[in-house]
Amino acid sequence: MTAGPGRVLVTPRSLTSQGLDAVPELAPLRAAGYELVSGPAGQAPGRDQLEALLPGVVGWLAGVERIDGALLRAHPQLRAISRNGIGTNAIDLAAAEECGISVLTARGANAQGVAELALLQMLTALRGHLENMAALRAGGWSRSPGAELNGKTVGVIGMGAIGARVARIAAAFGATVVAHDPVLTSHQDAELLPLEELAARADVITLHCPPRERPLIDAAFLARCRPGLILINTAREGLVDAAALLAALNGGQVAAYAVDAFDVEPPPASALLRHPRVLPTPHLGGYTSESVSRATSAAVGNLLAALRGS
Repeated sequence: MTAGPGRVLVTPRSLTSQGLDAVPELAPLRAAGYELVSGPAGQAPGRDQLEALLPGVVGWLAGVERIDGALLRAHPQLRAISRNGIGTNAIDLAAAEECGISVLTARGANAQGVAELALLQMLTALRGHLENMAALRAGGWSRSPGAELNGKTVGVIGMGAIGARVARIAAAFGATVVAHDPVLTSHQDAELLPLEELAARADVITLHCPPRERPLIDAAFLARCRPGLILINTAREGLVDAAALLAALNGGQVAAYAVDAFDVEPPPASALLRHPRVLPTPHLGGYTSESVSRATSAAVGNLLAALRGS
């Protein structure tokens, strides 16, 4: 234990990789007297590591690591967990409530970074950049015709902070934007449609919705889609039925699948990830210097407010 107000554990990989002293956004925690404790550099900590790090910790600036109920119950001094992102599916929220631990998120802080990655994935898939670049590096000269986003119909599922940005940017490229969001009845940047109609109309579908008990994109959904669909998933791996998607890729119903979020990181090797028309990225959506800075500042502010009882 320390003489100050306590210890704060910092585990996001984007922060521990550079060393906590190199992160200016953490300064308010030090100014408030908290001792900062770092997780393993550039890695999500395992459970044994967390057990060793958590004694005396009253606040936790958390990354994507799994936080189970037994871990929370074993450390009753812990008062608040502040994520530097928006996902809480790795945290046992029922146990946190039972233990009186506040769980906070940096909602919207990484929205621009994720939206830009989704657009990059769309353009990469439409132009066939990866295949053409690979051929050139191998000494070949392969020029396959691509397609333009202008004139395409982009379907956005989930019109929160990220989805709304994607809709606005896609529209600026000249795309027609349709969207599905069960909370909204209208939106200035998109025509809202039932999910089945969106599936039938969209050339590109991009996912920006929370996880569900069952995959949203399953065989029945894919069968409704236009042949040659481009599917973008920067949200949650579990939103997509992997077996159904693999069959749709092999059958030509889906032309390309870009995925940036995985249930296990790094993900195990699979036939889907090895597929030549799958564009996997290692959870880069919010990993820009700007997004990391915004998310860290928001997470630090949230944590300080919770520890002060605000």
